[in-house]
Amino acid sequence: MTFEFAGKVAVITGAASGFGRAFAQKGASLGMKLVLADVNPGALAQTVEALRAGGAEAIGVPTDVASAAQVEALAQAALAAYGKVHLLFNNAGVGAGGFLWESSANDWSWVFGVNVMGVAHGVRVFTPIMLAQNEPAHIVNTASVAGLLSPPAMGIYNASKHAVVSLTETLYHDLQLAQAAQSAQAAQAETAGAQVGCSLLCPAFVPTGIADAERARPADLRNDSRPTRSQIAAGKQLQRAVQSGKLSADDVAGITFEAIAARRFYVVTHPGIMATVKLRHEDIEQLRNPTDPMSLKPEVKGAG
Repeated sequence: MTFEFAGKVAVITGAASGFGRAFAQKGASLGMKLVLADVNPGALAQTVEALRAGGAEAIGVPTDVASAAQVEALAQAALAAYGKVHLLFNNAGVGAGGFLWESSANDWSWVFGVNVMGVAHGVRVFTPIMLAQNEPAHIVNTASVAGLLSPPAMGIYNASKHAVVSLTETLYHDLQLAQAAQSAQAAQAETAGAQVGCSLLCPAFVPTGIADAERARPADLRNDSRPTRSQIAAGKQLQRAVQSGKLSADDVAGITFEAIAARRFYVVTHPGIMATVKLRHEDIEQLRNPTDPMSLKPEVKGAG
């Protein structure tokens, strides 16, 4: 069963820039109704205005995805505006680098609050809505190839994205089980598992605003101390890697929508990275010490 986009409702977090804005533009081009969320109200309003100027139906809902209450309010706003939700992008993300032991408690709280709890809140709030609709719907969780690898000096980000990978794989299994049981009860086994699906998006570095995510950190989670050498170096490395990305956010959006249409789970936008993912798996299977993915050939250094 393919997914049809025209006339359907998409909710997108982190929608004012990067992948989120590209998802919104792609959704608009396919005739979707858009509910856009972002922690930056000004940038969100500009994105909504630009989409409306192009003829799209769109509303903006300022949202900090780390807040359960704000994600619940986002869902209510979507239902109030359009009545249903067919496509959810749990896309908002931030990052912090440097040696793990130099990362502060605030760093952990901020990154996990957005990257992990933001996805968790989205799944918790929107999945029951989609299941109750009893019509095709889909959830896309944005992880990273950093959820499949463990590059050095990116520990908090890596850990958060590994969590998103496991969360989304489990979501896939849970949806299959729940919908098979629901279909069996309704004596409609031919539709088992076909209504609500999900995809795991794992891009490598792409020119987006992720390297400037610090600007969105809440005041109460900012650090009082100056960045360490490792944190400064990690920030510079991230800036270089992001700017060297060969695919654009629009390219990733196109790849992602193709995967949704085909109901494909794994969405790896940079297939060249898969040799390094395989090497990591072999390290585990053979009980070898971990290979540093950043020490391998140049294209692997886009593993962000």
